[in-house]
Amino acid sequence: MTTARLKYLLAAAAALVLQPLCWAGEGPFFITYTHQMEEPGNLEFAFKTVMGKPDGGNRFFGTVAEFEYGVTGWWTSELYLDGQATRREGALFTGYRWENRFRLLSHEHWINPVLYLEFENINGADKSLLEIVNHDGQEALGSPNAEARFEKKREMEAKLILGSYVKGWTIAENFIAEKNVRHAPFEFGYAVGVSRPLAMAARPDRCNFCAENVQVGVELYGGLGTHEQFGVGGTSHYIAPTVAWTLASGTTLRISPGFGTTGTSAGYLLRFGVSYEAAQFGRAARNLFRGGRP
Repeated sequence: MTTARLKYLLAAAAALVLQPLCWAGEGPFFITYTHQMEEPGNLEFAFKTVMGKPDGGNRFFGTVAEFEYGVTGWWTSELYLDGQATRREGALFTGYRWENRFRLLSHEHWINPVLYLEFENINGADKSLLEIVNHDGQEALGSPNAEARFEKKREMEAKLILGSYVKGWTIAENFIAEKNVRHAPFEFGYAVGVSRPLAMAARPDRCNFCAENVQVGVELYGGLGTHEQFGVGGTSHYIAPTVAWTLASGTTLRISPGFGTTGTSAGYLLRFGVSYEAAQFGRAARNLFRGGRP
């Protein structure tokens, strides 16, 4: 066997083994988190937009800019900047969120738990819809910006994230608990997602139009009421097929049409997003700060 052929086989084997792990951190999901963390030192930039129109209201675009950094192998931190634009009502900045995820087990297991903690400082006009809790529904989405912008929401949010890999499938379950720091009851929600790449065997060379670069799935999410009225009665729920396509450059494109399944849900939500991961951004920033090369 020639040296060139041996290198080819080793590269193919490495790609086959590592490909599911590379996909898991992002996948096609917009709402559901998997247990995969950002690689230490890597920084991911992402923009996510959701478009919808509540009954009797104006069409809106809720947008989030995300900056996710791998602090360590078990700790990922992320900053969100939220904004929205509503037809005939203008556009505005609606606040920020600071998220931290902590992996509780160091090695892969059948079920891998992750603890998620987030502080939100947003206002009532926020329409990013990054999660659905309590009895959140389309009625709130129809509130005029001129009024909703003055409602302050400083909230703490926690999630228990459970993730698994089963024969190429990524399976994730999220249980959400949220509370305003000053008032209101504990609010609950959930998200469940299942996804899989179109092909498991990856090519040794980089390519754009490869089946292994496309991952498809579906996620379900909705509210579960409060600690006083826990359950699905009068809550909103959605089912959303999802598709993600990763280019050779490292850019990932996502799209997901979501469909409300209850009377309180918005009838249709279209989500789309783009992300790019800067590998070893932390090392380059430290070197630049010290006067060396990036």
